[in-house]
Amino acid sequence: MKRTTVDDCRTIELGKHHGATGNLTAVENGKTADFDAKRVFFIYDIPGGVSRGGHAHKTLHELIIAVSGSFDVYVHDGNRERSITLNHPSRALFLPHGVWEELRNFSSGAVALVLASTEYRPEDYIRDFDTFLEYKREQ
Repeated sequence: MKRTTVDDCRTIELGKHHGATGNLTAVENGKTADFDAKRVFFIYDIPGGVSRGGHAHKTLHELIIAVSGSFDVYVHDGNRERSITLNHPSRALFLPHGVWEELRNFSSGAVALVLASTEYRPEDYIRDFDTFLEYKREQ
């Protein structure tokens, strides 16, 4: 499996279809990202000062969208880190497997929509940062 880095995390402009009755943004399996979504979930009503995530995946890829409000996505690959702000529903962040992720600095009313490449599998998660660093060293 490819060793991923923070450079593999990329924003994707989803496009916006504007009309007199509002805007529409679409996500299509196999076209918008390099995977078909097998699970979709959203995170909302996040208390102030709380972060979400705090894990990495061994095989799962994600597409994260701020459908309302804004938040920062902090990513780390074992060597380097970066932070990406999501603040518009027509912009998504692709997160490959093997990258530590934390969602931080949620605005009031923020909603994060996540499309995942696999169903939920607890064994795919690395939930301890030191374990993640060891995992990356072994790759």
